[in-house]
Amino acid sequence: MTEHQPAFGKLNAAQAREAGARHAKVGFWQRPDWMNLVSGGLILLASVMFGIAGVKAAMKQPLFALREVVVVSPLGHVTHAQLRYVATSSLRGNFFTVDLDRARKAFENLPWVRSAQLRRLWPGSIEVVLEEQVAVAYWRSVDSGDTRLVNSFGELFDAAANDSMPVFSGPEDSGAQMLTQMRHFNEVLQPMQRKIVALTLSGRHAWQLKLDDGMVIELGKDMSRDREGRVVRATPEERLARFVARWPQTKEKLGRPVLMADLRYQSGFAVRVAGSEQGKGKQQ
Repeated sequence: MTEHQPAFGKLNAAQAREAGARHAKVGFWQRPDWMNLVSGGLILLASVMFGIAGVKAAMKQPLFALREVVVVSPLGHVTHAQLRYVATSSLRGNFFTVDLDRARKAFENLPWVRSAQLRRLWPGSIEVVLEEQVAVAYWRSVDSGDTRLVNSFGELFDAAANDSMPVFSGPEDSGAQMLTQMRHFNEVLQPMQRKIVALTLSGRHAWQLKLDDGMVIELGKDMSRDREGRVVRATPEERLARFVARWPQTKEKLGRPVLMADLRYQSGFAVRVAGSEQGKGKQQ
Protein backbone atom coordinates (compact mmCIF):
# COMPACT_ATOMS: atom_id res chain seq x y z
CA MET A 1 0.00 0.00 0.00
CA THR A 2 1.31 3.33 -0.98
CA GLU A 3 1.51 6.02 1.75
CA HIS A 4 0.39 9.53 0.75
CA GLN A 5 1.97 12.65 2.20
CA PRO A 6 -0.51 15.20 3.61
CA ALA A 7 -1.10 18.33 1.57
CA PHE A 8 -0.15 20.49 4.54
CA GLY A 9 2.43 19.01 6.81
CA LYS A 10 5.97 19.31 8.01
CA LEU A 11 8.62 20.46 5.55
CA ASN A 12 11.61 18.33 4.97
CA ALA A 13 15.12 19.75 5.55
CA ALA A 14 15.62 20.93 1.96
CA GLN A 15 12.31 22.73 1.86
CA ALA A 16 13.05 24.43 5.20
CA ARG A 17 16.40 25.69 3.93
CA GLU A 18 14.81 27.03 0.78
CA ALA A 19 12.09 28.87 2.76
CA GLY A 20 14.70 30.39 5.09
CA ALA A 21 16.73 31.62 2.11
CA ARG A 22 13.67 33.27 0.58
CA HIS A 23 12.85 34.95 3.93
CA ALA A 24 16.40 36.27 4.27
CA LYS A 25 16.14 37.93 0.89
CA VAL A 26 13.15 40.02 2.01
CA GLY A 27 14.51 43.58 2.71
CA PHE A 28 13.16 46.87 3.98
CA TRP A 29 11.22 47.60 0.84
CA GLN A 30 9.45 44.25 1.11
CA ARG A 31 8.26 45.00 4.68
CA PRO A 32 5.26 47.36 4.58
CA ASP A 33 5.00 47.40 8.37
CA TRP A 34 8.56 48.78 8.67
CA MET A 35 7.96 51.35 5.95
CA ASN A 36 4.78 52.57 7.66
CA LEU A 37 6.59 52.91 10.98
CA VAL A 38 9.49 54.93 9.53
CA SER A 39 7.25 57.15 7.42
CA GLY A 40 5.10 57.88 10.46
CA GLY A 41 8.19 58.88 12.44
CA LEU A 42 9.40 61.17 9.66
CA ILE A 43 6.02 62.85 9.45
CA LEU A 44 5.99 63.41 13.22
CA LEU A 45 9.53 64.85 13.18
CA ALA A 46 8.67 67.17 10.29
CA SER A 47 5.55 68.34 12.12
CA VAL A 48 7.54 69.13 15.26
CA MET A 49 10.18 71.04 13.29
CA PHE A 50 7.57 73.02 11.39
CA GLY A 51 5.84 73.76 14.71
CA ILE A 52 9.06 75.03 16.29
CA ALA A 53 9.80 77.16 13.24
CA GLY A 54 6.28 78.56 13.38
CA VAL A 55 6.59 79.41 17.08
CA LYS A 56 9.95 81.12 16.51
CA ALA A 57 8.52 83.13 13.64
CA ALA A 58 5.52 84.14 15.73
CA MET A 59 7.75 85.17 18.64
CA LYS A 60 9.56 87.62 16.38
CA GLN A 61 6.39 89.42 15.42
CA PRO A 62 5.80 93.00 16.70
CA LEU A 63 2.87 91.68 18.70
CA PHE A 64 5.36 90.55 21.42
CA ALA A 65 7.61 93.61 21.42
CA LEU A 66 8.69 95.03 24.80
CA ARG A 67 6.56 98.04 25.62
CA GLU A 68 7.74 99.18 29.06
CA VAL A 69 10.13 98.56 31.93
CA VAL A 70 8.54 98.85 35.36
CA VAL A 71 10.84 99.58 38.34
CA VAL A 72 8.87 98.75 41.48
CA SER A 73 11.58 99.64 44.03
CA PRO A 74 11.85 103.08 45.66
CA LEU A 75 14.92 104.90 44.36
CA GLY A 76 17.40 106.76 46.52
CA HIS A 77 20.66 107.14 44.62
CA VAL A 78 19.92 105.48 41.27
CA THR A 79 18.64 108.04 38.75
CA HIS A 80 16.00 107.63 36.07
CA ALA A 81 18.63 108.54 33.46
CA GLN A 82 20.79 105.61 34.58
CA LEU A 83 17.84 103.23 34.46
CA ARG A 84 16.85 104.44 31.02
CA TYR A 85 20.36 103.94 29.68
CA VAL A 86 20.67 100.40 31.09
CA ALA A 87 17.21 99.43 29.85
CA THR A 88 17.80 100.63 26.29
CA SER A 89 21.27 99.11 26.06
CA SER A 90 20.66 95.71 27.66
CA LEU A 91 17.02 94.79 27.02
CA ARG A 92 17.32 93.56 23.43
CA GLY A 93 14.75 91.40 21.68
CA ASN A 94 11.09 90.93 22.47
CA PHE A 95 9.08 89.55 25.38
CA PHE A 96 10.26 85.99 24.73
CA THR A 97 13.81 86.47 23.47
CA VAL A 98 15.14 89.15 25.85
CA ASP A 99 18.10 87.89 27.92
CA LEU A 100 17.05 88.67 31.50
CA ASP A 101 20.31 87.42 33.03
CA ARG A 102 22.36 89.76 30.85
CA ALA A 103 20.06 92.66 31.72
CA ARG A 104 20.25 91.83 35.44
CA LYS A 105 24.05 92.04 35.37
CA ALA A 106 23.81 95.38 33.55
CA PHE A 107 21.59 96.81 36.28
CA GLU A 108 23.90 95.46 38.99
CA ASN A 109 26.82 97.31 37.39
CA LEU A 110 25.25 100.62 38.40
CA PRO A 111 27.25 102.16 41.29
CA TRP A 112 24.49 102.17 43.90
CA VAL A 113 22.83 98.85 42.99
CA ARG A 114 23.67 95.88 45.21
CA SER A 115 21.37 93.38 43.47
CA ALA A 116 18.66 93.29 40.79
CA GLN A 117 15.83 90.93 39.93
CA LEU A 118 13.96 90.95 36.61
CA ARG A 119 10.87 89.06 35.45
CA ARG A 120 8.50 89.14 32.50
CA LEU A 121 5.01 90.59 32.84
CA TRP A 122 2.60 89.54 30.10
CA PRO A 123 2.17 90.72 27.45
CA GLY A 124 5.06 93.15 26.94
CA SER A 125 6.61 94.42 30.19
CA ILE A 126 9.70 93.74 32.28
CA GLU A 127 9.50 94.22 36.05
CA VAL A 128 12.71 95.33 37.79
CA VAL A 129 13.33 95.07 41.54
CA LEU A 130 16.48 96.83 42.75
CA GLU A 131 18.24 96.59 46.09
CA GLU A 132 20.22 99.78 46.60
CA GLN A 133 23.39 100.01 48.61
CA VAL A 134 23.10 101.56 52.07
CA ALA A 135 26.37 103.31 52.84
CA VAL A 136 27.37 103.41 56.51
CA ALA A 137 31.06 104.36 56.34
CA TYR A 138 33.90 105.44 54.09
CA TRP A 139 36.79 103.07 53.44
CA ARG A 140 40.28 104.49 53.10
CA SER A 141 42.84 102.09 51.65
CA VAL A 142 46.00 101.80 53.71
CA ASP A 143 48.15 101.14 50.64
CA SER A 144 46.79 103.54 48.01
CA GLY A 145 44.77 106.01 50.05
CA ASP A 146 41.80 105.54 47.70
CA THR A 147 38.36 106.00 49.20
CA ARG A 148 35.48 103.57 48.77
CA LEU A 149 32.22 103.01 50.64
CA VAL A 150 31.12 100.37 53.15
CA ASN A 151 27.53 99.14 53.01
CA SER A 152 25.34 97.88 55.86
CA PHE A 153 26.69 94.35 55.32
CA GLY A 154 30.31 95.42 55.67
CA GLU A 155 30.90 95.04 51.91
CA LEU A 156 33.01 97.53 49.96
CA PHE A 157 31.65 99.21 46.84
CA ASP A 158 32.55 102.10 44.56
CA ALA A 159 30.27 105.13 44.46
CA ALA A 160 30.33 108.85 45.16
CA ALA A 161 28.94 110.20 48.43
CA ASN A 162 29.28 113.30 50.60
CA ASP A 163 27.39 112.17 53.70
CA SER A 164 28.85 112.49 57.17
CA MET A 165 29.98 108.96 58.01
CA PRO A 166 32.85 107.37 59.95
CA VAL A 167 36.02 106.43 58.11
CA PHE A 168 37.35 102.87 58.24
CA SER A 169 40.92 101.88 57.55
CA GLY A 170 42.16 98.32 57.76
CA PRO A 171 42.81 95.08 55.85
CA GLU A 172 40.71 94.75 52.69
CA ASP A 173 38.66 91.81 53.99
CA SER A 174 37.86 93.29 57.40
CA GLY A 175 34.89 95.52 56.50
CA ALA A 176 32.25 93.36 58.19
CA GLN A 177 34.40 92.88 61.30
CA MET A 178 35.06 96.62 61.60
CA LEU A 179 31.39 97.48 61.17
CA THR A 180 30.39 95.06 63.94
CA GLN A 181 33.15 96.31 66.19
CA MET A 182 32.23 99.97 65.65
CA ARG A 183 28.67 99.28 66.78
CA HIS A 184 29.96 97.59 69.94
CA PHE A 185 32.37 100.44 70.68
CA ASN A 186 29.66 103.08 70.16
CA GLU A 187 27.41 101.30 72.65
CA VAL A 188 30.21 101.36 75.23
CA LEU A 189 30.81 105.08 74.55
CA GLN A 190 27.19 106.14 75.14
CA PRO A 191 27.77 107.33 78.74
CA MET A 192 30.42 109.74 77.38
CA GLN A 193 27.94 110.96 74.72
CA ARG A 194 30.63 110.47 72.09
CA LYS A 195 30.68 108.63 68.77
CA ILE A 196 33.38 107.20 66.54
CA VAL A 197 34.33 109.22 63.45
CA ALA A 198 37.33 107.09 62.45
CA LEU A 199 38.16 103.46 63.15
CA THR A 200 41.49 101.84 62.32
CA LEU A 201 42.49 98.19 62.45
CA SER A 202 46.20 97.62 61.93
CA GLY A 203 47.80 94.67 60.22
CA ARG A 204 48.57 93.31 63.70
CA HIS A 205 44.87 93.58 64.63
CA ALA A 206 45.25 96.52 66.96
CA TRP A 207 42.32 98.95 67.27
CA GLN A 208 42.41 102.75 67.26
CA LEU A 209 39.39 105.02 67.65
CA LYS A 210 38.92 108.69 66.88
CA LEU A 211 35.90 110.30 68.54
CA ASP A 212 33.76 113.19 67.36
CA ASP A 213 35.46 115.55 69.86
CA GLY A 214 38.90 114.80 68.36
CA MET A 215 40.11 112.39 71.04
CA VAL A 216 42.16 109.44 69.80
CA ILE A 217 41.92 106.21 71.79
CA GLU A 218 44.50 103.45 71.45
CA LEU A 219 42.86 100.14 72.34
CA GLY A 220 45.50 97.71 71.16
CA LYS A 221 44.93 94.09 70.15
CA ASP A 222 41.86 92.00 70.73
CA MET A 223 43.51 89.99 73.49
CA SER A 224 46.84 88.63 74.66
CA ARG A 225 47.50 85.12 75.93
CA ASP A 226 50.37 83.55 77.80
CA ARG A 227 52.19 80.39 76.78
CA GLU A 228 49.52 78.23 78.40
CA GLY A 229 46.81 79.97 76.36
CA ARG A 230 45.36 81.93 79.27
CA VAL A 231 44.07 85.44 78.60
CA VAL A 232 46.34 87.91 80.36
CA ARG A 233 44.87 91.07 78.88
CA ALA A 234 41.38 92.51 78.77
CA THR A 235 39.47 92.70 75.50
CA PRO A 236 39.19 96.07 73.70
CA GLU A 237 35.57 96.42 74.88
CA GLU A 238 36.61 95.79 78.49
CA ARG A 239 39.44 98.31 78.30
CA LEU A 240 37.15 100.89 76.73
CA ALA A 241 34.43 100.26 79.33
CA ARG A 242 36.98 100.77 82.09
CA PHE A 243 38.02 104.09 80.57
CA VAL A 244 34.42 105.25 80.14
CA ALA A 245 33.62 104.38 83.76
CA ARG A 246 36.55 106.55 84.96
CA TRP A 247 35.93 109.32 82.46
CA PRO A 248 33.91 111.74 84.66
CA GLN A 249 36.60 111.78 87.39
CA THR A 250 39.40 111.93 84.82
CA LYS A 251 37.80 114.82 82.95
CA GLU A 252 37.23 116.81 86.13
CA LYS A 253 40.74 116.16 87.39
CA LEU A 254 42.50 117.12 84.17
CA GLY A 255 40.47 120.22 83.42
CA ARG A 256 41.62 120.29 79.79
CA PRO A 257 40.58 118.45 76.62
CA VAL A 258 42.15 115.02 76.21
CA LEU A 259 43.88 114.59 72.86
CA MET A 260 44.89 110.96 73.24
CA ALA A 261 44.12 108.13 75.61
CA ASP A 262 46.27 105.00 75.62
CA LEU A 263 44.31 102.07 77.06
CA ARG A 264 46.88 99.39 76.29
CA TYR A 265 47.77 98.95 79.94
CA GLN A 266 46.71 96.00 82.02
CA SER A 267 45.44 98.01 84.98
CA GLY A 268 44.98 101.58 83.81
CA PHE A 269 45.46 104.10 80.99
CA ALA A 270 47.57 107.10 80.05
CA VAL A 271 46.32 110.38 78.56
CA ARG A 272 47.76 113.37 76.76
CA VAL A 273 45.94 116.66 77.19
CA ALA A 274 45.82 119.78 75.05
CA GLY A 275 48.80 122.08 75.46
CA SER A 276 51.13 119.30 76.56
CA GLU A 277 53.39 117.11 74.43
CA GLN A 278 53.79 114.62 77.24
CA GLY A 279 51.16 112.54 78.93
CA LYS A 280 49.44 114.06 81.92
CA GLY A 281 49.95 110.82 83.73
CA LYS A 282 48.81 107.29 84.07
CA GLN A 283 45.42 106.76 85.65
CA GLN A 284 44.76 103.59 87.63
